[in-house]
Amino acid sequence: MATFVLIPGMCHGGWCFEELTQRLRDQGHRAYPLTLTGLSERSHLLHGGVNLDTHIQDVTGVLAAENIQNAVLVGHSYGGMVITGVADRAPGRVDSLVYLDAVVPEHGDSCWTLVSDQERRWYVDVVETGYAVRTLPFFDARATPHPLASLLQPLRLTGDLAHIRRRDYVYAAGWVGPSPFTPVYERLREDPSWTTHALAGGHNLMRDAPEGLVEILREVVES
Repeated sequence: MATFVLIPGMCHGGWCFEELTQRLRDQGHRAYPLTLTGLSERSHLLHGGVNLDTHIQDVTGVLAAENIQNAVLVGHSYGGMVITGVADRAPGRVDSLVYLDAVVPEHGDSCWTLVSDQERRWYVDVVETGYAVRTLPFFDARATPHPLASLLQPLRLTGDLAHIRRRDYVYAAGWVGPSPFTPVYERLREDPSWTTHALAGGHNLMRDAPEGLVEILREVVES
């Protein structure tokens, strides 16, 4: 039995992992689909100070409260920022990292610095308070505005994550049009310290390719 902690991307809550969570639990694993502060059912906690550190603390808090050891952290899209920070700050509780069509930051990176100008134009379309980025029209109806400060704050790392047993990148090969994550996937595919995969699905792989994703996660824990 493995323990998976599932971190959503921008504007999404733990609900986006519903099918993946059920499949993992059906196989006997523990799965924790988390909703980060200021989003979805926790949107009432949104304020201008909700940043990347807040979201990292959300996850480290769950790891401590549930006494989770050897966790496999799974981060979708923006969630790649969060799982990288958690691995740095709770090294004794994290075994492996799985990035689902996600950003892969290093020390000093922020989502703002890692994305294209087109995505930055989305980031500056904020709600009336200025605290959060609006959802996009094609998002699930349950999506909520995303805390702006979490996209602007640079990630602070204290080490090189050498303690992590395994790092996997799962690339969504079914984008309509060019994928902004193609350069990340191509770079990591040449890096022997990473294991890379490509699935025939859109950006929301947990919705588009849950069976293939479960097989990859099984490989991670059995390797």
